[in-house]
Amino acid sequence: MSIITSIEQLKSIYDGVSEASTAKVTDYLTAEYRLMIERSPFAALATVGPEGLDCSPRGDLGGVVTVKDEKTLLLPDWRGNNRIDSLMNIVRDPRVALMFLVPGSNTAMRINGRAVISVEPGLLDSFEMDGRHPRSVTVISIGEVYFQCARALMRAELWNPERFVGPSELPTPGRLLKAAKADFDQETYDREWAARAAKTMW
Repeated sequence: MSIITSIEQLKSIYDGVSEASTAKVTDYLTAEYRLMIERSPFAALATVGPEGLDCSPRGDLGGVVTVKDEKTLLLPDWRGNNRIDSLMNIVRDPRVALMFLVPGSNTAMRINGRAVISVEPGLLDSFEMDGRHPRSVTVISIGEVYFQCARALMRAELWNPERFVGPSELPTPGRLLKAAKADFDQETYDREWAARAAKTMW
């Protein structure tokens, strides 16, 4: 196996960067970038900590983040599995990256920046949903923002219904858990999961 071991080697096998690839990068939300992000109900949040990297899915009704201003995003932390891997990383290393997807659009948005975890009562109250509040809000300061080339989503045909995979073709969550822990009660977990999730969405 041939392995690249230097930046020079790597650059030698790729064409130069186009003007559009560099011109698209800004350090704040333009009106157009803001519109894309406000319409995104889903993002992947990447963080780094002493134990390594973490990439966590985040989703919400409407927009997954609230735009506070052209340099600041607010990401509420709703109910999950309480592993808090991303949050523990941010407390120790503020660097974050996000990739936003907008259903039906092949244009992904990317943000790199720094974050802090806030438990300010007024901020938590501002995200009330069905009488519940997030336990914390991740406040993200934008370092750079840009849109991603559409080729990856086009190649994947991500939004093509004919390419959707039916639930029966995939292992259930209970089956995935049982594969990792042989004595796990797969049947009970799968039977109760939908109702449990519906009651603990927020």
